[in-house]
Amino acid sequence: MAGKPYKSQKKGAGRFVQLPEWLQASEAWASRKPGPRALYIELKRRYNGGNNGRIILSHRDAAQALGVHRNTVGPWFEVLQDRAFIRMTRAPCLGPSGVGQTSHWALEEVPTDDLKPATKGFMAWRQNKSPAQKQDRVSL
Repeated sequence: MAGKPYKSQKKGAGRFVQLPEWLQASEAWASRKPGPRALYIELKRRYNGGNNGRIILSHRDAAQALGVHRNTVGPWFEVLQDRAFIRMTRAPCLGPSGVGQTSHWALEEVPTDDLKPATKGFMAWRQNKSPAQKQDRVSL
C-alpha cells in the first residue's frame, strides 16, 4: 500500500512572526502607536533565527513595506530604540565605492548572533506619568 496521497500535497504553513504574550503584555508595547508596532513586526519578519544583529532594513525599504512615506518611519525607529525593543549594531555609512550601506539592527528580545544574551530592556520601560493635580475643594 502506498503512502497517504494527501501528505504529498502539504507544503506547511510557511514562515510566521511570533509575538510572545509577555512581550505584548509589557507597558512599552501597550503604550505604542500602531506605526511603531508595524515597524517592529516588519523587523521581526526579516529575522530568520540566526541573523539577529545583522537584520537589514533601511528607512526606504521599511516605508515601502509599510506603505508610508520614507520620512514617516524615522521617528518610528527612534521610538523602538528609546523603548529598547531594537538596537542599531551598525550605523549607516558610505561604503568604499561611494555606495550607501544601510543600518543593521538587533531585536532585544532574542540573543544576538554573536551569542550575547537578550537584554529585554523594554520590560523595564515605564511611561512617565505626571503627578496627580491637586483639586481645589470648595467648602460649603
